[in-house]
Amino acid sequence: MQAFSGVTMVAALVLLLIGTPAATIVARESGRKDPQFVVVDEAVGQWIALFAAPVQWSYALLGLILFRIFDVWKPFPIRKIEHLPEGWGILFDDVAAGIYAMAIIQLIRLWVA
Repeated sequence: MQAFSGVTMVAALVLLLIGTPAATIVARESGRKDPQFVVVDEAVGQWIALFAAPVQWSYALLGLILFRIFDVWKPFPIRKIEHLPEGWGILFDDVAAGIYAMAIIQLIRLWVA
């Protein structure tokens, strides 16, 4: 069974490297700590959630749902990460939510297999 794998992670890393300074600029220019119109953080977090997940619609949906749950709920330490300055806080709380979602997906894969 094919997984999203390396290409997804490289894409997430590149977007993270570009998105962090871009989000910082947008936050400064808009005068908002976490502008809602910045969505690069959502893309990075979702791609991380799908890393190593099988390429199936059920896992894509599960990844989306889990990522959104962790992104909204913000369990420890995501809430603390959100308070990092500027682009770091904007993106890295979603990176953490993506990692949590990815971990749950991998546990589910082990349980189902």
